[in-house]
Amino acid sequence: MDIQTIVKQVMEELQKEGQIKSQHMAKEEKEESNVRNIIYEQIKQVGVEQPANREEIEKVQSITPARIGIGHTGTRMKTKNYLEFRIDHAAAQDAVFKDVSQDLLKELKLPVLFSKSETMDQYLMDLDSGRQLNDTSRKWAAENLPKNKQVQIIVSDGLSSTGVEANIRDLLPALVQGLTSKNITIGDPVFIKRSRVWIQDDLASIVNCDCVISLIGERPGLATAKSISAYLIYQPNEDTVEADRTVISNIHEGGVPPVEAGAHLADLIEVILKHKASGVKLAQLK
Repeated sequence: MDIQTIVKQVMEELQKEGQIKSQHMAKEEKEESNVRNIIYEQIKQVGVEQPANREEIEKVQSITPARIGIGHTGTRMKTKNYLEFRIDHAAAQDAVFKDVSQDLLKELKLPVLFSKSETMDQYLMDLDSGRQLNDTSRKWAAENLPKNKQVQIIVSDGLSSTGVEANIRDLLPALVQGLTSKNITIGDPVFIKRSRVWIQDDLASIVNCDCVISLIGERPGLATAKSISAYLIYQPNEDTVEADRTVISNIHEGGVPPVEAGAHLADLIEVILKHKASGVKLAQLK
């Protein structure tokens, strides 16, 4: 067999493999598209057979995300409610393990820093690894972030990237606008991947700010996977304890709306700076 015949055969095989690969990729993209386009709307219904007071059950259902008045079949919940439970459980898992969209971070112009947690498994199992910046991020922060500002804002995926994506686009601008209107100086907001609340102490030691606020994804529940919390602390140091932090939680469309939360947090930071205290100490002064 001459070299031209061999080359021809190889080229035909490569072309055939390329076509198969293209067909496979097109199939995968189609499947992903189908998955992305599936929308399921949960509609609350009274599942109790012949309820004594249907109106009262409907009233309670309208003011809580809890599974109330769903009824049962024998000793088990009904199939519809079980499947909705599985949907909510899957959403909670996605909130923990999915990453915040890079497009969102670019849109908000948030520099991305990293904790010492190199993987999500390490983040979940080793709490301390999420409480400090890794060496590369510490060096970048020291060289690039503004120093000696009154407030440093941190956005963290925490345990709910879904919560960050659902709220931060409205919450962060409202917070910055509120602080700016009060003539409170702000350092450059940053996003810290796989970080926990206490990482604010580490960053504060680098930028030398008066107050740090962390906007962090809350641990998702079966009621919602879209909630975030705000943790605020005045001049944290090596003696800081949990009681020194002020917390505003349940920020999401079904709790404290993000725009409203941003305005409230700006007011709260003004009070913290005025009294030079946060957490229990602030509560005792007010």
